[in-house]
Amino acid sequence: MRVPKKSSRLFREGTAVSQRYELINREEGRYPIASMCRWVGVSKSGYYSWRDRGDSQSESRRKELGVLIKAEFDESDGTYGYRRIAAILRRKGTIVCPDTVRSIMRDLGLVAAQPRRKVRTTVPAEDLDDRPDLVKRDFSAPAPSVKWVGDITYIRTWAGFVYLATVLDCCTKKVVGYCMASHMRTSLVCDAIDMAVRNCPHTRGVTIFHSDRGSQYMSDQFSEHLRKYGILPSVGRTGVCWDNAWAESFNATLKNERVHRMVYPTREHAIKDVTSWIELTYNHKRLHSGLGYRTPNEVERELLSCEIAA
Repeated sequence: MRVPKKSSRLFREGTAVSQRYELINREEGRYPIASMCRWVGVSKSGYYSWRDRGDSQSESRRKELGVLIKAEFDESDGTYGYRRIAAILRRKGTIVCPDTVRSIMRDLGLVAAQPRRKVRTTVPAEDLDDRPDLVKRDFSAPAPSVKWVGDITYIRTWAGFVYLATVLDCCTKKVVGYCMASHMRTSLVCDAIDMAVRNCPHTRGVTIFHSDRGSQYMSDQFSEHLRKYGILPSVGRTGVCWDNAWAESFNATLKNERVHRMVYPTREHAIKDVTSWIELTYNHKRLHSGLGYRTPNEVERELLSCEIAA
């Protein structure tokens, strides 16, 4: 009986015994075990002991983690990467290195949803005034309702576009206000501000609302709307997306983790689905890296508890 050609590479001096056992295991059933053991220079009893052994502790641990990681990946609808999965496992009592999670996800073929190319929806206003940039790309805040940012994005349906205007709190990263409609008139962004004011107590002359220089945000109607609430307007520079990066980032997350994975027959379907995602997933369930992998609602509750205690 001839020695299998593909086993010849294992005859080199210094080849690990485990590699020789693995070759025998792969060829088992095609050749006699005793002959293969003789060919690769190992004992038959040693091979049987290797084959019949249980998984090592590290292998068992890796298999257990694989089950947990797959469950969390599926629970996130395929949107969580290795860092968020490591964080959520830690919250549930399983401490694991993010690099280990990444390795296991690679072995299991788990790849988180990837963002698509951004499409511009807001149109810069022509009559640019001298409104200041009060944020200067600093999208952090010491407390809720100190800095709000917002933007408009579109959602495609079979019946036409739906437009979403948002108001995001820079402290809690929560969507505190939003409005969806089939138009991009200034009333869309005014209604989003109204919702934010209802949901979050703000301070006249202190609370800032920052946006890009879209025509809706630069209109006299919107300026008067902010003035009514005592909210300070702030705008970035024309065509510089980094000046409103946090709002742009939220839009990308919404599209990547929800909208691009759905098909909406009607505008009503889109409005219901996006509303549910904002309220039940983004604000309530999704872990935010900028919050130490906590949810916006968690951070808001913690800050409120501290205020009450003080």
